[in-house]
Amino acid sequence: MAPDTRHPIRRRSLLLGTAGALGAAGVAGASGCARVPSGNSLARLRSQGTVRLGIAGEVPYGYIDEQGEFTGEAPELAKAVFKRLGVANVQPVATDFASLIPGLNSQQFDVVSAGMYINKERCAQVIFSDPEYQMLDSFIVRKGNPKNLHSYEDVVRTKAKFATGTGYAEIGYAVAAGYPEKDIVILQDQVAGLNAVESGRVDVFAGTALTTREVVRKSSKAEATKPFAAIVDGKEKIDGGGFAFRPTDTELRDAFNAEIHKMKKSGELFRILSRFGFTKAEMTELTAKELCR
Repeated sequence: MAPDTRHPIRRRSLLLGTAGALGAAGVAGASGCARVPSGNSLARLRSQGTVRLGIAGEVPYGYIDEQGEFTGEAPELAKAVFKRLGVANVQPVATDFASLIPGLNSQQFDVVSAGMYINKERCAQVIFSDPEYQMLDSFIVRKGNPKNLHSYEDVVRTKAKFATGTGYAEIGYAVAAGYPEKDIVILQDQVAGLNAVESGRVDVFAGTALTTREVVRKSSKAEATKPFAAIVDGKEKIDGGGFAFRPTDTELRDAFNAEIHKMKKSGELFRILSRFGFTKAEMTELTAKELCR
């Protein structure tokens, strides 16, 4: 993957600086957006020439890189799709992950562009495009995987010290397997997870297969396990990530979806995502409707 994860502190400081500058602009523009009748969002964005994207600073989904540039699989895809839709400029609005949906619905930005997993709970609050990717889980463990951890059930069985990221779906998967939620160590991101495993503070950090395999590339003390599907209610769970829109913006979502499907057929979607470490196995034909169920 092209993005370098060796300097998380610098990247985070860049992200927060952008958040302050752009967050104010987003709030300032919100009242104007509120006066636009529902259904006119695409026309408004074309007229403005700019779409505001909510991002959460997670590599490789949406973040500010070492050069201070706004990038990631979802923002780069957004740039391509909105250009096709007649909106030339994209403006990042950085926030923490838990604030993405509230920020979208309060009109601080127009679209969530963060590779957000599509699930039933989120579908009750926003509408999603069809996913641009599907994803399994993986663990960061010490070299040699001394506790032989390959599933959440293994973590429960061995009473391993378990960690994952803030707001990650993996919290729910571990709890579904029987791990006590109060005992889960919550860390900032996969870089913090790698550091915790390397130092022995935790036995395992759970994340997406993509983020775990990329973050351990240069580690001499840790490795990523083989990708696996979490078991929830007796069924394998395969996640998919997509763009989130306000419930009133069906026209905008449908136009976005039409372009996503064209890009899937032409191969352009994979060309964009592969720059960030995605493989062909992570391309998907799942729909938002399926994942919302």
